[in-house]
Amino acid sequence: MVFNLSEQNSVANQFILELRDKTLQQDRMRFRKNMERLGEIMAYEVSKKFQYTTRIVETPLGKSRVNIVKQQPVLITILRAGFPYFQGFLNFFDQAEAGFVGAYRRESLHEVSIKLDYVSTPYLEGRDVILIDPMLATGQSIMDSVKQLTKRGTPGHIHIVSLVAAPEGIRFLTQHMNTPYSLWTCAIDENLNDQFYIVPGLGDAGDLAYGTKL
Repeated sequence: MVFNLSEQNSVANQFILELRDKTLQQDRMRFRKNMERLGEIMAYEVSKKFQYTTRIVETPLGKSRVNIVKQQPVLITILRAGFPYFQGFLNFFDQAEAGFVGAYRRESLHEVSIKLDYVSTPYLEGRDVILIDPMLATGQSIMDSVKQLTKRGTPGHIHIVSLVAAPEGIRFLTQHMNTPYSLWTCAIDENLNDQFYIVPGLGDAGDLAYGTKL
């Protein structure tokens, strides 16, 4: 399943516009806040797919039946660009366990590879996992992350969430993902350029959120 938020009209499109606008991007706090807002919106959309259970709550005037999420998901973000987007999910799933993956691009003239040097997660067997990475470009960082995560148990379902996705990355996941998954993105763009960046994209989310590369 692929869910594209921008296919429907909503206030989310304003936040997507501001993320892309090269003039507005100069305001780092605004850029981070818009990532967080979109994380909250996407958390709401993803929550519709979880299992629910009924609870009885006592109000000042009586009792009410409320359906609530049966089990909190595990939130996993890819450092460092994913932090503001991750915060949006954490605002909604405020009792969720969290995990972190350290990954970065190694670039050459003709290819890009992904290096993972840090993984910390709770036990994942049978759990709903939300894997948070703002940019789905080639799909390599997602696949490499999933391979590492499944060493901590096989998730029941992985919800991959991005701000912007490239068709090449979507195809790569379709061809290589063995674990049940869904893809949730705010926009699907045209393609990858020769440097493997998404076009039109929004630039380097980590640099725009925090400044120069680490």
